[in-house]
Amino acid sequence: MQESLNGMLGGKKRGGDGTGGKGGGGLGLFGIALAVLAAFWLYSAVYVLDEQEQAVVLRFGKYHETVGPGLNIHFPPIDRKFVENVTRERAYSKQGQMLTEDENIVEVPLTVQYKISNLKDFVLNVDQPEVSLQHATDSALRHVVGSTEMDQVLTEGRELLASEVRERLQRFLDTYRTGIVVTQVNVQNAQAPREVQEAFDDVIRAREDEQRERNQAEAYANGVIPEARGQAQRILEDANGYREEVVARAEGEAQRFGKLVVEYRKAPEVMRRRLYLETLQEVLSNSSKVLVATEGGQNNLLYLPLDKMLEGRPGGPAAGSSAPAVPGAADMGSQIINDLQQRDLRSRERR
Repeated sequence: MQESLNGMLGGKKRGGDGTGGKGGGGLGLFGIALAVLAAFWLYSAVYVLDEQEQAVVLRFGKYHETVGPGLNIHFPPIDRKFVENVTRERAYSKQGQMLTEDENIVEVPLTVQYKISNLKDFVLNVDQPEVSLQHATDSALRHVVGSTEMDQVLTEGRELLASEVRERLQRFLDTYRTGIVVTQVNVQNAQAPREVQEAFDDVIRAREDEQRERNQAEAYANGVIPEARGQAQRILEDANGYREEVVARAEGEAQRFGKLVVEYRKAPEVMRRRLYLETLQEVLSNSSKVLVATEGGQNNLLYLPLDKMLEGRPGGPAAGSSAPAVPGAADMGSQIINDLQQRDLRSRERR
């Protein structure tokens, strides 16, 4: 077999003296082994990193360098390399029961999204950085949930809860120098334990009913209060207008009375008669029946002004309209006034 191999590799076949053949065959095998080892070493020493990867190279167990994308070479076995994808976003999910500030137990599921920010710290500072991330997440979540009431955890406080967990978790990772940056923390729908879920659902429905009733009451108050204020303002305006009207009428009557006093002092008899006639005209104009009494109480005359009576009936001529008056109504009125004047004169003559 050695001769056949030497023949294939161009070596000399064994002759009469077999010493030279044996030496040449051993040298050929050694060269082959050396070439295979060199090829295997070169294959393991040269490596290519894509755009998303980085590699940390250790030489004699000590940090040597961090290399980026492209064709790279290291020297095993004195060098060791650790290749990681530093741009890929990774996720870690957790769900567990937590104790809130008001001593209630809730189940809080969350997802932590993270990526490697410093490959050197990720490889060298912590033995298992992702396990450290899980432990830090448990600590941060328990601390934040333990400082929050159950209502906030179950309802509108989840966004604030996720933000506080992210900040605290990032502080823990920076303290450990894990080389991990947390990009997002998502707190999903937190809920009570299954054993008491129905009771918690009843409480949530009652709270929603309370909020709905409160909103309806506020809407009703927002509609009633402005209306009441408007009515109150209208009443105040009407009262102010009525007050001004009464005051103005009273002032006008006072001025009129003052002027009448001056005229009365000049001609008392004339003013007395004028006031009497004006008062009588005002009274008669507002009455639909007039009884004219004669001397001795006999032959009393009942005067019915038909034009005034028709004005007050539906469909009758309105006041101030151009409808013709009842014939003889004006003469009858003049006669009544003359009778009254004559009666006044006779009474004065007697006195």
